[in-house]
Amino acid sequence: MKKKTLSGVLLAGALALALTGCSSSSESGGNGGGDLVTVGFAQTGSESGWRSANTESMKEAFSEANGYKLIFNAADNKPEAQIAAVHSFINQGVDAIVIAAVVTTGWDDVLKEAKDAGIPVILEDRTIDADPSLYAAWYGDDFEKEGEMAGEWAATNFGDTPTNMVVLEGTTGSGPAIDRATGFDKAIEGTQITKMDSQTGNFTRADGKTVMEGFLQKYGDKIDLLFAHNDDMALGAIDAIKAAGLVPGEDIKIVSIDGVHDGMQALANGEINYIVECQPLLGPGTEELVKKVLAGEDVPKQTFAVDGAFDQEQAKAALPDRKY
Repeated sequence: MKKKTLSGVLLAGALALALTGCSSSSESGGNGGGDLVTVGFAQTGSESGWRSANTESMKEAFSEANGYKLIFNAADNKPEAQIAAVHSFINQGVDAIVIAAVVTTGWDDVLKEAKDAGIPVILEDRTIDADPSLYAAWYGDDFEKEGEMAGEWAATNFGDTPTNMVVLEGTTGSGPAIDRATGFDKAIEGTQITKMDSQTGNFTRADGKTVMEGFLQKYGDKIDLLFAHNDDMALGAIDAIKAAGLVPGEDIKIVSIDGVHDGMQALANGEINYIVECQPLLGPGTEELVKKVLAGEDVPKQTFAVDGAFDQEQAKAALPDRKY
């Protein structure tokens, strides 16, 4: 199938579906008699509401109705498991591979293997540190810009006042954790915001709560500001702050990144003070890139999704129509 153009594959699939009058699930392994494009998707895991929305967007975009057979793997945030999944995709002879990388490093060998097998690789969401010639394109959010936007809000609201801050980092070594920290630190440089502590909460609500409990035990009411690399960690921190007898959003101000429904609700309730959006609905844009790459078209090496930002009133206005 590698030598076929995607348009030809989709046409063949459409004709077959028209003849059979039936279809099946993208994960069923059946193709309804059609000639589907097989895509292996190596997801990080299911660590957050953002990730769940991202996974559903990808499954919808790479559905059998759209001409695809999707082989899906969630690595539970284990780099070695994710690389093993990509090896498996190559051995199965998929037509294209999409990767949302757990960490940025360790990808060169398996990407060379995919290239030697003639299988194009498209990166989705997460960035990696590898030879750019080993992958066709990347599509996702501008993590450094997100951190910078969060930092600009903090600098505007607290930069002229001595402010003690703690940080809940994302998964150590991941693109979002590295870039969001870089952008935020750049934005608050020269302000009176002091970073007292910064630890990973692994992008999960449970770890966010645990780490925030540690911060509160160590620093108590000296903490003025929390920067969380994602909403789920912020939500876990809110539970810890309440348990400590403090009021989230008042005693400790909170700025977060993502914009998932639970985070936006907490913002609307005043428990989070500001959220920078990270768009999770990347399926359609990723599918478009896969289609063009398989058709032999030139594509941009890097494409950014459009992100916004929300205060309390903007969150209230956005929630009724929020898709994630």
